[in-house]
Amino acid sequence: MNLFEIGILDKIQTLRTGFGDVFFPLVTKLGDGGIFWILLTLAMLIVPRTRKLGLTCAVALLIDVALCNGLIKNLVARTRPYVVNPDAVLLIPKPGEYSFPSGHSAASFSFVGALAFSRCRWWIPAGAVALIVALSRLYLYVHYPTDVLCGALFGLLFGFLAVQIVKKAEDLIKRKRENKNE
Repeated sequence: MNLFEIGILDKIQTLRTGFGDVFFPLVTKLGDGGIFWILLTLAMLIVPRTRKLGLTCAVALLIDVALCNGLIKNLVARTRPYVVNPDAVLLIPKPGEYSFPSGHSAASFSFVGALAFSRCRWWIPAGAVALIVALSRLYLYVHYPTDVLCGALFGLLFGFLAVQIVKKAEDLIKRKRENKNE
């Protein structure tokens, strides 16, 4: 599988442009440590009208960091593509951790999933940014296509789980309040 995916990455490298060589390293920084998504989440938590949505996004990102970066990456321990193909020209510093799944994709799509499964239409522009962040990881030769795809799928799953967790917590708090008032 690695050689097939290396072939895809090598094909993407033939599409490189001066614009892409500047644009994609900048875009991928949005996903570094999930900082862009964390800042958006914090902004939502500050505004009372979006606080519940911000909480849902925070839960999704916490699930992501625990399962994706804390567990799955270390269990799978997949070597990065630039290690397999040392001739690859990197435009960013070599990431230190393992390749599978893409943490940038997982964090981005955790946020998007939390929005989408909360029925918030902001998922559309967030999804466009998440897709570009995910594609940047391929352009930059730091992830295999399956790393990015599975990262996105894990992220959507984490977003869905976050919505369910927040709904359950909300129901539990509501029941406790009702029982207390009886």
